[in-house]
Amino acid sequence: MSVYEIKGGVCAPIGFKAGGIHCGIRKNKTKKDFALIVSEVKASAAGVYTSNLVKGAPVVVTKEHLADGYAQAIICNSGNANTCNSDGIEIANAMCGLVERVSGIKANDVIVASTGVIGQKLNISPMAAGIDELYAALGDNSEDANEAIMTTDTVKKSVAVQFIIGGKVCRIGAIAKGIGMVCPNMATNLIFLTSDVSITPAMLQTALSEDVKSSFNMISVDGDQSTNDTCCILANGLAGNTVIDCKNADYRIFVKALHYCTVKLSKMIAKDGEGATKLIECNVRGAKSEKMAKAVAKTVIKSSLVKAAMFGADANWGRVLCAIGYSGENIDPLKIDLDFKSKKGNLPVCRQGYGVDFSEDFAKEVLSADEVKINVNLNLGSRSAVAWGCDLTYDYVKINGDYRT
Repeated sequence: MSVYEIKGGVCAPIGFKAGGIHCGIRKNKTKKDFALIVSEVKASAAGVYTSNLVKGAPVVVTKEHLADGYAQAIICNSGNANTCNSDGIEIANAMCGLVERVSGIKANDVIVASTGVIGQKLNISPMAAGIDELYAALGDNSEDANEAIMTTDTVKKSVAVQFIIGGKVCRIGAIAKGIGMVCPNMATNLIFLTSDVSITPAMLQTALSEDVKSSFNMISVDGDQSTNDTCCILANGLAGNTVIDCKNADYRIFVKALHYCTVKLSKMIAKDGEGATKLIECNVRGAKSEKMAKAVAKTVIKSSLVKAAMFGADANWGRVLCAIGYSGENIDPLKIDLDFKSKKGNLPVCRQGYGVDFSEDFAKEVLSADEVKINVNLNLGSRSAVAWGCDLTYDYVKINGDYRT
């Protein structure tokens, strides 16, 4: 089965329109801050959310709205997270009500999301005043919606793919934002996926819940988990394939296409971490179990010392072994092999737990690339895992030192 990248983001699947405008939540009038995605028909829907006990009001409302497994629209604002506010639930419901007012789509068929500063009240007035303009802006405007959900992101994060199920051309599209407070145990910040595949809500939820374990759950930018993490998918069935209601061959094709999108977005999110200059990918193989492989990979990616060394292009491989050692897994230090790799070449630095000679000049060249792989072989078994992160730079502190003010 082949998965082909196409253009269009969330508007690539049949029957989806999107738009984004500046309504006044953000002070900077050049930045869009209000987004809407709509399906022509009610769609199967699924979601995964932050496991942080402090949850944004939109997360609570969206979970309620998706309880029946269906939705038809997604509304989102940036600039304010609508979290830890006494009227948060009221505002989140009011946002859904705005969609019903302009479109006729029932409020409880609307997914709602917010991102931005925590603990500041979100005023519904700018959105109420802008909803007509936003609805009028709906079209093949995935990029506008993508821009409107961004906070400190420096680049838009979008992907779309095409594939065949039962002789029918099918598509998945997605947009995402994610740059800081990224260390999820569900998904990452805000990710909205659309598809024209016909699939039951139960199977859609199964596919998404399983997928995030090896995609969005394997990212860490800074070790902080957001209060508003939401990843949702709408599948409206307009591609016309036979409905997927079990784990058959069609389901496996859909899962492969979904994973292509989520992994691509995961890398984009990690590479655009706040202040980041490079993407770090940790590949762990030779583990006794998938649990061990994932734990080691995530621990390496989360290490502040490893991240700082990557920023300085310093082949301080001892920091990687140190992180592996406190991963909580029963590894054997004297079996670990470690290499650094980039487009500049491959650099072996450790074999069987001990250092090997290498050229510091070549090491600097390898680690100065904008994407660096940390390849770990535990030599204990046959399981593997991949995690994604970024370097830790001066700019990360600058951005977060005055994020609110």
